[in-house]
Amino acid sequence: MNTPAHAVVNLLILGRKAKPGHSLPIVIGSILPDLPMVLFYLYEKLLMRVPEQVIWSTLYFTPRWQHFFDFFNSLPLMLGGLLLARRFGPPWLMPFLFSMVLHVFGDLPLHHDDAHAHFFPLSNWRFESPVSYWDPSYYGNLFAPVEAMIVVIGSIVLFRRYPSVWARILVASVGAVYLVYWGFVFWMWA
Repeated sequence: MNTPAHAVVNLLILGRKAKPGHSLPIVIGSILPDLPMVLFYLYEKLLMRVPEQVIWSTLYFTPRWQHFFDFFNSLPLMLGGLLLARRFGPPWLMPFLFSMVLHVFGDLPLHHDDAHAHFFPLSNWRFESPVSYWDPSYYGNLFAPVEAMIVVIGSIVLFRRYPSVWARILVASVGAVYLVYWGFVFWMWA
């Protein structure tokens, strides 16, 4: 899934019974596994001035970058964090880590050749799903509109669920980032 879609889905699932103040940790936990890819892209594109095609066809798949991505998508590390958080952590840490885990479970069925090693550092095995959230060769052209509908409907549900101004600003911000993302995609790939 696209990063903002994770935020909407995670808030829909985990935010329903969340305590006040846990919505922001849920949103941050939902996007943190993708943050290394954003940093990777900004570094390669803006600092190194690497062409788009090279970034996504070559550099993305180098072991150095893959290990960086896998660290933030590692179920063993997240589950270890949950065990420690349950015993020693502040109350917001559990929903934050559960949101990271939910992000991984959202990615598992939707990544083909760009799959992560979700059992890193125990294993470098990658589940290559027959479905991709973006690649038309693996039904991305069918999944992308479904994801967009989930985000739009989910954002409406969340906007109604959270009456506070700050929560609504958070939901609206996630929706705006989703729209900006798709605008960027069409601009870059058109």
